[in-house]
Amino acid sequence: MRTAGCKRTTGETDIDMELNLDGIGRADVHTGHAFFDHMLNLLARHSLLDLSISCKGDLDVDAHHTIEDTGIVLGECILQALGDKKGINRYGCAYVPMDETLCRCVIDLSNRPYLEFRVFPGAADAPNMPLSLTVEFLRALTNNLRCNLHVEVFYGMDGHHIAEAIFKSLARALRQAIELNVRTADMIPSTKGTL
Repeated sequence: MRTAGCKRTTGETDIDMELNLDGIGRADVHTGHAFFDHMLNLLARHSLLDLSISCKGDLDVDAHHTIEDTGIVLGECILQALGDKKGINRYGCAYVPMDETLCRCVIDLSNRPYLEFRVFPGAADAPNMPLSLTVEFLRALTNNLRCNLHVEVFYGMDGHHIAEAIFKSLARALRQAIELNVRTADMIPSTKGTL
């Protein structure tokens, strides 16, 4: 089974996480930040990850450490659950509309971390989660999953919809990339023979 459990404790956060790559999208998420919990629930549902997260962070300071550190641990957990990456598709791409918003996410589980994030000028923040914190989450996830991730928000008006489109498109692209391909079950998807 492609599962993992990860823990991270710092002076700013205490995170316990368990996940199953071959789940059905069940989520049990408690970070203390309701909007972020909503985004992580969307991520689990649309990626079909079974995801359990308990995070106690210094939300009295702000949400930055909670959101960034959750991205770190999620990246570590997915990477651990992928193992040697034999049989995975490796690449994923998803366009997701959310009412007036459109977002595209493209991912390569390449073992080479790189985030490219593009958004149109003047994009709105969600009411209690600035877009900059979504970028911090994506950067932490990218660096610790060691993936190449390109996210572009083409247009939108509502900050909630923008964040939701980002998380849903990430989930759908990740779902494609981690999916096992029966035609290449014993192969690592690289001409180098390793990822």
